Amino acid sequence: MKKLLPSLFAMVLAPVALFAGEFPDISHDDLKKAIAEKKITLIDVNGSKSYGAGHIPGAIDFATNKAELAAKLPSDKSALVVAYCGNEQCGAYAAGAKAAQALGYTNVKHYAKGIQGWKAAGEKTEK
Repeated sequence: MKKLLPSLFAMVLAPVALFAGEFPDISHDDLKKAIAEKKITLIDVNGSKSYGAGHIPGAIDFATNKAELAAKLPSDKSALVVAYCGNEQCGAYAAGAKAAQALGYTNVKHYAKGIQGWKAAGEKTEK
């Protein structure tokens, strides 16, 4: 059992660690400021059901818009694009971040707190 636990731990955390540091985090305050200044495009990678239950205002539902993501993102490839998922343990955000990066976006960040952190901070969601 002692040998099994480290292996299970590594298998669970490996996908998260694989993307850790690849995309810089944006703080909650910087995210709020960018939203207020309308200088951000948000990508919600939580799935359509979660998105429908409540997402950060203005976010794009990645699951629904994956195929036409290029049309949903700004024409300026240096514009701020932020991907997020459920919480700090979630690595799903990387799919949205990598998709934006593959389209040529150079200022792609990660909101690590995710939708759970957004709600925990008392912020409003959009349905």
